[in-house]
Amino acid sequence: QVQLVESGGGLVQPGGSLRLSCTASGTFFSPSTMGWYRQAPGKQRELVARIIIGTSTTYADSVKGRFTISRDNAKKTVYLQMNRLQPEDTAVYYCNIDFLTPYHQNYWGKGTQVTVSS
Repeated sequence: QVQLVESGGGLVQPGGSLRLSCTASGTFFSPSTMGWYRQAPGKQRELVARIIIGTSTTYADSVKGRFTISRDNAKKTVYLQMNRLQPEDTAVYYCNIDFLTPYHQNYWGKGTQVTVSS
């Protein structure tokens, strides 16, 4: 069983920055993808950024150039650096990790609130 714990959310003014962290606990093989999603009130959950291990990184158009996803294998942690935050970035941010080995598994964190407001 894998557990994901997010941290780093909070209240920030427009134009500010936050860094989210998601640490995985448990014993597991190397993931196939690690990503961040968000869900704003009344909206569907959407992909923010995702690392396809060994292949590529994907960003939502709305965050390109402002957000950066990265990972630290030794710490079993994935980060989301968010710069130039805007009110429309306000949402609950969820970490997601997908494994294909030894069988398909997909895990979500419980989420961390990010509020961008003056």
